[in-house]
Amino acid sequence: MDNSLPPADELVLVDRELAQLDARRSQLLARRAWLIRVLHAPVASVALPPRPPVADSTPRSAQNVLLTLGGTLLTIAAIAFTLVSWGSMGIGGRAAVLSAVTAAALVAPVALLRRSLVSTAEAVAALGMVLMVLDAYALHRVALPETDGLGYAAVAAAVLAAAWTAYGSALSRLRVPLPVAVVAGQLPLPLGVLAAGGGSTAFAWAALVTAAADGAVVLWARPASVRITAVTGAVALGGWALLTGGLLSLTSPWDGAPLLLAGAAVTLYLAWRRPALAVAASAVAGLAAVTAVGGLLRAAVPADWAVPGYVLCGLATASVWWLRAGTAGTTSASAPASGAATRSGGSTADTAGARLPAGVRLGLGCAGAATTALGVVWALPPVAAGLLGPLARTTEVWSGEHAERALTSYPGTAVLVLAVAAAVLAALPRLWARCAALALAWALLTALPVSLGLPFAATLALQLLTSAAALWIAVRPGPATRGLRTTGAPGERSGTSGTEPGPGAPTPPVTAPSAAPAGGPGAPRPGWAPVRPRTQAPVIAPGTVLGWSAYAGGLASAVSAVALALDVRAATFLALGAVLGLCSAVAVLGLDARRVVSACGAVLAATGLVFAMAAAGGFEDHWTALALLLVPAATAALGTRAPRPVALAIEITGGAVGLLALGIAASRPAFLALALALGGVIAAATAVRPERRRFAAWTAAALFLAATWVRLAVWEVTTPEAYTLPVTVPALVVGFLRRRRDPEASSWTAYGPGLAATLLPSLFAAWTDPEWVRPLVLGVAALVVTLLGARFRLQALLVLGGTVLALDGLHELAPYVVQAVGALPRWLPPALAGLLLLAVGATYEQRLRDARRLRDRVARMR
Repeated sequence: MDNSLPPADELVLVDRELAQLDARRSQLLARRAWLIRVLHAPVASVALPPRPPVADSTPRSAQNVLLTLGGTLLTIAAIAFTLVSWGSMGIGGRAAVLSAVTAAALVAPVALLRRSLVSTAEAVAALGMVLMVLDAYALHRVALPETDGLGYAAVAAAVLAAAWTAYGSALSRLRVPLPVAVVAGQLPLPLGVLAAGGGSTAFAWAALVTAAADGAVVLWARPASVRITAVTGAVALGGWALLTGGLLSLTSPWDGAPLLLAGAAVTLYLAWRRPALAVAASAVAGLAAVTAVGGLLRAAVPADWAVPGYVLCGLATASVWWLRAGTAGTTSASAPASGAATRSGGSTADTAGARLPAGVRLGLGCAGAATTALGVVWALPPVAAGLLGPLARTTEVWSGEHAERALTSYPGTAVLVLAVAAAVLAALPRLWARCAALALAWALLTALPVSLGLPFAATLALQLLTSAAALWIAVRPGPATRGLRTTGAPGERSGTSGTEPGPGAPTPPVTAPSAAPAGGPGAPRPGWAPVRPRTQAPVIAPGTVLGWSAYAGGLASAVSAVALALDVRAATFLALGAVLGLCSAVAVLGLDARRVVSACGAVLAATGLVFAMAAAGGFEDHWTALALLLVPAATAALGTRAPRPVALAIEITGGAVGLLALGIAASRPAFLALALALGGVIAAATAVRPERRRFAAWTAAALFLAATWVRLAVWEVTTPEAYTLPVTVPALVVGFLRRRRDPEASSWTAYGPGLAATLLPSLFAAWTDPEWVRPLVLGVAALVVTLLGARFRLQALLVLGGTVLALDGLHELAPYVVQAVGALPRWLPPALAGLLLLAVGATYEQRLRDARRLRDRVARMR
C-alpha cells in the first residue's frame, strides 16, 4: 500500500512548514532583541553641576594681603615722616599732624565696623597703634628730652597698654588691640626696675610679678589670642625669674628662696585653675619649691648632705601624689564608704589629697620623682667603683696586694640617698617600683665598701652575701611580690584585687561589644555576626620580672667578687667555691632560662677552680690542659640526669672548656694527641645516649682521627697512607652498613669519601715517588676497586678505581713512551696521528653509539 502524497500536495505541505518556521524565527529574533535591550540598557549619565573656576586666591585672602601691604606702607611712611621730616615743621604743625593722623586712624575703625569692613578696620587700627608709639617717641624727643629713656619707656608702655586695652574692649570686634596690649604690658615693670638701677634679683621679681599678671589674664580673659599671648609672656618672664631664683639658690639661698617659692605659688595656682596646663605648671611649681627649700637646707648643712637634702625635698613633693595614689583603687562606688570613713575620723591627708586635681598631683609627683632620680644618679659613682673596680686590676694575681680604692673622697652620704630611695620605692605597691627598689638595694650593698672604706675581707664577704641574697630572691621571689597590686581583666582598674564576687553580689549585665542599635544601619544580623573572643596579650608574672631583676644583680656581684678574690689565693678558692655552689643551687631550684644560665655559670666556676688548683700545684700548661678535661667529662656525666635544656647548655659549655684545653696543650704535640684521644673517649661515652648519638659519634671519630694524626706527626711518619687509611677503613665500613640498610643509596655517598681519602693522596704521592713499590701497590688496589665496581655495578668504585688506575699506568709508561717516540722517525708520529683520525672518522657513528651505550651503562649504576 503506497501512502506517499502526490508531488503537488507534498510541495504545498513543505511550503506551509517553511512559512511557519520563518514566522517562528522572526518571533524569536524579536524576543532576542528585546532581551538584549533590557540586559544592556545604557545607564543614564547624571549631569554634574559645573564646577566654578578655581581662583588663584580667595577674595578674603587677597583682601587681607592688600590691607597688610597698605598698612605696612603707611607705617613706613609715618616712621619716615617722624624721623626724617620732623625738623621741617614747627611745634604746632608737628603736634597737629601727628594728633590728627593718629585720631583719624583710631576713629576710622568705628565707621568701618559699622559697614562690616572688619579686615579694613583691623589694618587701620594697627596703623593707629603704631602711630601712638610714634607719638610717644615724638613726645619724648620734643617735650621731655631730659627724661630717662628707660623710665619714660616703662611709663609709655604702661600708658599704651592701658589705652590699647580700653580701645580693644570698646571695639570688641577688633582682634589686634588686646593681644598687642598684653605684649606692651610685659614691659613696664622690667623696664622700670632697670631704670631704677635694680639688680638681677629685682629684675627677676619684676618679671615674676608680670608673669603673675599674665597668669591672671590667662584665667579671666576670654579671647583665645589674648590667652595665647599671655601664656607666651608668662612662660618667658616666669622662666627667667625661676632661672634667676635657681642661680641665686646656689649663691645666696635666702635671696633665691622667696623668689622661687613665690613663683611656685603663682604657677601652682594657675595649674589649679587651668586643667589643661595642670601637669606642666605643677611640675614647674614642684621643681621650684624643691630648689628653694633644698637651697636653704644646703646652706644649713655640711656640703656632703646637700644632695640628700634635695632628695628629701623631692620625696616630700612626690608624696602629694602618694596621698591620693594610696587610695587609687577606690572607685566611685566606694565613695559613700570613704565619706563615712572620713566622717568617723579618717585621714585628713587623704582628704586633702582627694581635693587636689589629678593633673596637679601628677605634676608634683613627676617633679619630686625627677629630683629623686637626679639624686640617685649622683649616688651611682660609688656603685660603679664597687662593681667595676676589681675588674680593672693593677696588681698581680695572688700577690697579696690590693689595688688602691677609687673615689675615696666621694661623699659617704651617697649610700644614704640610695637607702632612702629604695625604702620609698619598696613601699609603693607597683611592680616597676618594686623592681627599682631591688636594684637600688643591690646598688646600696655594692657601694657600701667604697663609701665606708671597708677592708678586703669585709668587702669580699659583703659581695658574696649580696650575690647570695640576690640569687635567693631570683629563685624565690614570693616575698618580694607581697603587697603588689594585681592587674585585673581588661576594663578593670589597676588596683582591683581581681577576686570573684560573693554569692550575694549583683551580676553585671552582659552587653554586646558594639554600641550600635540592633537593626540600625550597618548592624550585622545576629545569626551572621558571631562574637569573637578578645585575645589578651600574655602577661608576665611579677615574680618573673622581679626574679630576673635580682638575678642580674646577683650574677654581677658574683663576677665582681671573683675578680676581687684574685688578690689572695685562699680568697680565690673561697669565692669560686661559693659561686659554684650558688650557681648550682639556682640551676637546681630555679625556673626558665635562669636554670640554663646558672648551669653554665657553675661550669665556668668549676673551670676556674681547676685552673686555680693547677696554679696552686705548680702544674705546667700541658698538665693543666689534661686537668681541664675533667670539666667536659663531668658535664657529659651530668647531662644524663639534667633536664634537656640544662643538659645541652652544660655540655656546650663543657665542650668550650675542652677546646680551651686543646688550645693550651697545643704547645706539646704528644700531650695534644693524648688530650684529643681523651676527648674522643668522652664524646664516645656521650654517644651512648640516643639523643646525642649522631653528633657525639661523629665528634668522637674526628677526635680519634685527629689524635692519630698528631701521634703520627710526633713519630715523624711521612707516609700519606698512614694518615688516610684510618679514615678510609671506618668510612668504608659505615658506607657498607648504610648500603646494607638502604640498597638504593648512591655509591658516591656510601663509598666515595672513603675511597677518595686514600686513593687521591696516594696517587699524588706516587707521581712524585721515584720508587716502584708505591705505584705497583696503588695500581693493584685501583684494579681491585675497578673490578669490584664492575662486578657489583657501583659507579663510584668503577670511576674512581679506573681513573686512578689509568693515571697510575700513564705515570709508569710515560718514560718508555717518551723513549719510543724519540727513537722513531720524525715523520712517523704525524702519519700515525693521521691514520688514527681516518679510522675514527670512518667509524664515527659506531664509536658515537658505543660511547652513548657506555655512558648509559655507567649512569645506570648506583
